[in-house]
Amino acid sequence: MEQAERVERVGAAPRGRVVRHPSPREYVRVAVVLAVVTALEVAVYYVDWVHEHGLLIPLLFLFALVKFSLVVLWYMHLRFDSRTYARFFVMGLAGALTLYMAVLLMFRTFAG
Repeated sequence: MEQAERVERVGAAPRGRVVRHPSPREYVRVAVVLAVVTALEVAVYYVDWVHEHGLLIPLLFLFALVKFSLVVLWYMHLRFDSRTYARFFVMGLAGALTLYMAVLLMFRTFAG
């Protein structure tokens, strides 16, 4: 009987970190932020100053990074999962970006 109690206690013990799941209101907030960032992307394209100073591509990359991060953290639930999953995701992303940059450099994309 003592062993059964111990198994029940161990099985009921929470493992890892316990994080509250977001409400639908928080998902709507994230969707609104994504819509605003998308509107900023479109607006930036029509600003002549941005084109003149060569900031269009860096700004679009920044906006894409913000949107990517929000989608991954909230809608893919990476923010609420184990840190191990986040590490695997980041390692895969870093590997893909490294390969992408190697291919771009190999074909001399940056060599004006």
